[in-house]
Amino acid sequence: MIDIKKIRENAEAVQENLSHRGVEAETIAELKMLDEKRRELIQKSEQLKKERNEMSALIAEKKRNRESADDVIARMQNVGAEIKAIDAQLEEVSEKTDYIATRLPNMTHESVPVGVDENDNQEVARWGDEFLKRVIENPKPHWEVGENLDILDFERGAKVAHRRFVYYKGLGARLERAVYNFMLDLHTEKHGYREMITPYLVNDQAMFGTGQFPKFKEDVFEIDHENLTMIPTSEVPLTNYHSGEILDEADLPLKFTALSPCFRSEAGSAGRDTRGLIRLHQFNKVELVKISYPDHSYEDLEALTSDAEQVLQLLELPYRKLVLCTGDTGFSAAKTYDLEVWIPAQNTYREISSCSNTESFQARRAMIRYRDSEGHVDYVHTLNGSGLAVGRTVAAILENYQQEDGSVIIPEALVPYMNGVRKITKA
Repeated sequence: MIDIKKIRENAEAVQENLSHRGVEAETIAELKMLDEKRRELIQKSEQLKKERNEMSALIAEKKRNRESADDVIARMQNVGAEIKAIDAQLEEVSEKTDYIATRLPNMTHESVPVGVDENDNQEVARWGDEFLKRVIENPKPHWEVGENLDILDFERGAKVAHRRFVYYKGLGARLERAVYNFMLDLHTEKHGYREMITPYLVNDQAMFGTGQFPKFKEDVFEIDHENLTMIPTSEVPLTNYHSGEILDEADLPLKFTALSPCFRSEAGSAGRDTRGLIRLHQFNKVELVKISYPDHSYEDLEALTSDAEQVLQLLELPYRKLVLCTGDTGFSAAKTYDLEVWIPAQNTYREISSCSNTESFQARRAMIRYRDSEGHVDYVHTLNGSGLAVGRTVAAILENYQQEDGSVIIPEALVPYMNGVRKITKA
């Protein structure tokens, strides 16, 4: 969440920033008013409770002295009624305050370009143009390549589960496994991340901590009658690993990576990427998470993004790097880089990784703090990124490495993970 002190001290600056994210000025004004009212009620309640304690002591003294305490008792009863009324009002005001505060997006970093939607994102780099020459003329979409090779089966995925589920078969399953093992080895052995296997179900507090709840409940799969949700990304359990804890500054940054299935309802995506591996309800992803010292978090963002980029470079997959504009930046993020891989059959680049610095936004919600060398306690900054989305990587390989005869060449970096297989051909 946004630090409420920022709104108290400079509501205009907060509103100016959030106006580029679609937040109305009235919302910030209402939040500021509710916060002032809440603090006023707390002060009144505390004063009355102090008065009640003093009267309680006075009653005890009068009784010890065998004096009448009827007038003090009557006054204390009135004060008790006032406290009850004020506390009820305080609860109502606090609920309204929390409702607004927990639904406000993060403030964006000053370097983020102002814009309305994805059309205003800015390309900052492009890599691998020479590998575009490798792509055959009239490339087929990856789902057609995979089905022709009998390594992907969407029809039976829909039969057994639902639309947007898939079976990987034979060398298709081996390719998926090769991709994520390659990614995990790269991030752990070369980039210094600690590998984790996380829970695939998390509670509501964990979803709140990373910003999915309460605003985005429609985007997930919840377990009926349980305080559990299937994870939309392992960012949730990885970031919340240290929730409610105070870390030592000397241990920062902490770097985690995990392979996990991700489950997303894709609410509101009807008609978009309904075929293939781009937008499934269940998919594998290798996630990167950093818990950083605030002064270094933007250096850490550049490094995390570079770690994700190296996957694409070693696989020789052309991609471009974008910085997202204010209107396209995710709810919890202060700044995001998107990596988009070349998808030949669509003649366009498609997102394969988002790398974000949420600054202290998630840390405030999840209560992740650090203690510096002088004993001062403050919130950490949290960062996350895909390193990479596995299914989308497989899709990019199938399209970029397909041959005229329908076969697919295995990228050289994956050959050791494919037990020496260099080409997938039709059986």
